[in-house]
Amino acid sequence: MKLIKLAFWAIIAICLVIVGMANRGMVTLRAMPEALAELVGMSPDIELPLFMVILIGVGVGLLVGFIWEWLREYKFRSQASRKQREVVRLEREVGRLKSEKNEGKDDVLALLDDSGARA
Repeated sequence: MKLIKLAFWAIIAICLVIVGMANRGMVTLRAMPEALAELVGMSPDIELPLFMVILIGVGVGLLVGFIWEWLREYKFRSQASRKQREVVRLEREVGRLKSEKNEGKDDVLALLDDSGARA
């Protein structure tokens, strides 16, 4: 399994290198259309190799997807947290009830009674 995982990442790395080598040309990224930039009086442009634009686009897409999924799963995480708190509360209550049940008994008999209830 480790070999398959390593081979997968090696193929991904080779593909990224090939895409990078094939798209080395410089491109200009503009934050605004030229007409709007002339109207405002500033034009925030940046020149990058095309493969960087592609990789940044993929990275931003992944980041947006991860954030979207994290927000979507919020209700499941909060429900699991509530259930976990309820389990802890119920375990404490069971322990308290066992100690109350065995309160006047001999210690050895109380231990035997607790182990018999578990089996």
